[in-house]
Amino acid sequence: MDETEAELDELQTLLDTSLSRATAHLRSIVVPGERTLTARQLVDTVTGMCTLAISTVTAKGEPRISGIDGHFLHGRWIFGTDRSAAKARHLAARPAVSVAYLRGEELGVFTHGTAEVLNPSGGPDDPRWPDVLAYLTGHYGQSPTDWGDVVYYRLRPHWMAVYSAPGAGQASG
Repeated sequence: MDETEAELDELQTLLDTSLSRATAHLRSIVVPGERTLTARQLVDTVTGMCTLAISTVTAKGEPRISGIDGHFLHGRWIFGTDRSAAKARHLAARPAVSVAYLRGEELGVFTHGTAEVLNPSGGPDDPRWPDVLAYLTGHYGQSPTDWGDVVYYRLRPHWMAVYSAPGAGQASG
């Protein structure tokens, strides 16, 4: 777990606020203390690489969904793709994004927010990019920047809900 106490507090506030604004239907499924996780439990559960479904929007307003490698670091999803990918073009023009991490019927993490570029082409990198790159290099055994023209994003969430089946164990992503 790389999250600071302040990041855990911020994540817990996001989870609580998101659930309080959710529909009655969702609140009947995601029940605090029964069928969800705390911020600390979440960061302990979604470790390593998690395959995410990401939804972006075309210029015509049509939704597009695809899969990406996601990493939950400092209470935020980190993900990347090649700069020539359709999702990269979508995110450059319309950075609003939704991602879902599903582990069977046991776990679902649903996040809506804004994608922020960590390593822009020709621009200054985000101050956290060197730490993120070191983490990714350690995970993959080589720098993702060796794979081509790769762009990485941090999802700044404005809404996040977590479903966890009763009795579901916490296991790595």
